[in-house]
Amino acid sequence: IKIVKGLTTINKVKKEQVEKRTYLAVDIGASSGRIMKSQRLANGQITIEEIHRFKNGFHQKDGYQRWDMASLVHELLLGLQKVKQLGIKECFIGIDTWGVDYCLLDQSGQLLDEPIAYRDGRTEAAVKNFSKGYSLEKLYQQTGIQVQPFNTIFQLFVEEKERLAAASQLLLIPDYLGYVFTGKAVIEATNASTTQLLNAGTKQWESELLDFLGIDETLFPTLVEPGTILGDLQTAAFPDYDLPNATLITIASHDTASAILGTPGIGDDWAYISSGTWSLLGIETTVTTISAEAFQENYTNEWGAQNTIRFLKNIMGMWLIQEVARHQNYQYSYAELAALAEKEPAFQQFIDVNDPRFLNPGNMITELQAYCRETQQTVPESPGELARCIYDNLALCYSVELEKLAQLTGIEQKITTLHVVGGGSNNRLLNQLTADVANVTVKAGPGEATALGNLLMQMIATGELKDIPAARTCIQTSFPTEIYQANPIDSTIKNRYQAFMKRSSL
Repeated sequence: IKIVKGLTTINKVKKEQVEKRTYLAVDIGASSGRIMKSQRLANGQITIEEIHRFKNGFHQKDGYQRWDMASLVHELLLGLQKVKQLGIKECFIGIDTWGVDYCLLDQSGQLLDEPIAYRDGRTEAAVKNFSKGYSLEKLYQQTGIQVQPFNTIFQLFVEEKERLAAASQLLLIPDYLGYVFTGKAVIEATNASTTQLLNAGTKQWESELLDFLGIDETLFPTLVEPGTILGDLQTAAFPDYDLPNATLITIASHDTASAILGTPGIGDDWAYISSGTWSLLGIETTVTTISAEAFQENYTNEWGAQNTIRFLKNIMGMWLIQEVARHQNYQYSYAELAALAEKEPAFQQFIDVNDPRFLNPGNMITELQAYCRETQQTVPESPGELARCIYDNLALCYSVELEKLAQLTGIEQKITTLHVVGGGSNNRLLNQLTADVANVTVKAGPGEATALGNLLMQMIATGELKDIPAARTCIQTSFPTEIYQANPIDSTIKNRYQAFMKRSSL
């Protein structure tokens, strides 16, 4: 038993708790959330079952786009009530969400107001204004984290000073939910790394950055590692719900950290794409890559479970097609859009999928069309043409970034396998395009990698699984992957794409 600033971190819990063997993953994304139930079977495999699903999203209030935390808490309580109705009286729970966004609490431990979403426009000029007083290169050298306008550091830079002055504590989204349910306030390390406020070398809050922001370190609660036993669910605090007895475990609470833990990669010749609203492309390593080249290419060194580093690139992923579908009033499913795209000729347009104009446009369809007009290219009009444009350029981007990743890290061996996990792993067209353009073997699945990483971290914490390799072996034996072999395309296409990207960045 190891005491970490008043909290207990354990590798094994008491025998009767282990024998319950019921684990719940609370996995919340920007558009939806769910509760997944898992048990480990006698043959070493695990099961996974969805118990509750609900919508999520930001809404406009008081001039900002905000998250409705009360609604999230209510939905989680409804889901836990369903768990109890299934006859499960005791369980473990882990919570993961997206990164960077935060809740500010007042002196009594209550929310000051609903947290502002990272896609809100308030940080549009934050990086530019921040850089007038603090070197971005120095920021990267200190933290190893990519410069993105929505990072916590830039959100705090533009935060209302009166609001900060009234705050007694800052909690990231999954930590706030854990606090509501247990009364224990912590900040989990993998998610905390996305704030761009932690020093990559010391693994502590960077005091120079806090001083620049005018923030005292006491605003942040205890920093803990994945696998920390947070505490018991305070059932008495929610008398209107019939809840199970539950122990909350602080897992790798940044959803990408959980997704990579849930990726069945073995050996050292693989990379990953966690494919969802964002496409996170990278490798798992144990060393940071902090160089001028990595800074220029905007790669990040986010922390992972058990002292790993996720060296990766943020790519605007399924958000593009999600928004196209939304502005077509969901006339077509994602599978139907992919089928329509397959009928269209390939590589008719080149676009920079990471252009900031695509972060949160008023209408993704008209924004894509305007981009193509401005760059004097064929304008995609039909649903199939729009989808084809998106999928072609995502595959091209993935291929180019895989090459950059190898160059930046000095990987001697060639990356031969690309694991695609998450919801986007179900897109057969994009998987095959990626294999062809990048000339790698794509292994797609599991689609539930984030929830699996959440669940497996709980099992590691309770002693049911030894470590990450054991967890990944468990995934391989429990969930099949779909394999896409490369049919290499004409290299001139990628060369033309790279030339276009170089011109557009000038």
